[in-house]
Amino acid sequence: MVNNIHPSAIIEDGAILGDSIEIGPFCHIGNNVKLADRVKFHSHVVVSGTTSIGAGTKIFPFASIGHEPQDLKYHGEDCKLIVGENCIIREGVTMNPGTAGDSGITRIGNNCVFLANSHVAHDCVVGNNAIFSNAVMIAGHCIIGDNVIFGGGAGVHQFCRIGRNAFVGGMAGVENDVIPFGMALGNRAYLGGLNLIGMKRAGIERQSIHGARALFKILFYGDKPVKEAALAAKANLDGDEVCALILEFISNGGDRALCTPKKD
Repeated sequence: MVNNIHPSAIIEDGAILGDSIEIGPFCHIGNNVKLADRVKFHSHVVVSGTTSIGAGTKIFPFASIGHEPQDLKYHGEDCKLIVGENCIIREGVTMNPGTAGDSGITRIGNNCVFLANSHVAHDCVVGNNAIFSNAVMIAGHCIIGDNVIFGGGAGVHQFCRIGRNAFVGGMAGVENDVIPFGMALGNRAYLGGLNLIGMKRAGIERQSIHGARALFKILFYGDKPVKEAALAAKANLDGDEVCALILEFISNGGDRALCTPKKD
């Protein structure tokens, strides 16, 4: 179908456009940008670098997508930003491509929502169905799992992992990894328990929720270090998927320590 492109928009030679695309006033699309079908840009959207935007994604005014990463080690290498399908990217959002010091790619999944002034830094991987509330800040090299929700103003340290279906509270300052289905609260963030509401909304069975709560107590309130307790629990795992995801996340490790509960 025919694209609808405002006369004031600038589309550089080399940009690749799909079908049924809408480009509003004063948008600027760079020469290495690829837009899939049904992408819609409201006014004043700027997309640069080697960037691809998935089908059905909508970007609102003053978003800056794909410009040079905010990394002093970056010296113009050809790195990429890949944004998935059916994402909503609201006003003032910034997303940077990867760097040569990592994979060279920043990757955003499908059906994600990024509210106003949120930021995804270089070399991050964001899963599907993630929700970034206003002014959420994700530093470089972070891995964000599927279905993660961030409250407004939350910030995440470089190299952190946020497990799938986790919830990060508003204004939280996350320095360490958050387990799948975990709930990180406060600045500096602590593990406030499991994201029980999110688990119920995801349709997880009651038995699995009870199993995850029991595992949480073993891991964080038992008499063994967390990783030692996780190894012991893994040996006795009865096949529950939720518990398996939590234990796998812990055993895989990362550059950061684990976010843990407050100790009285």
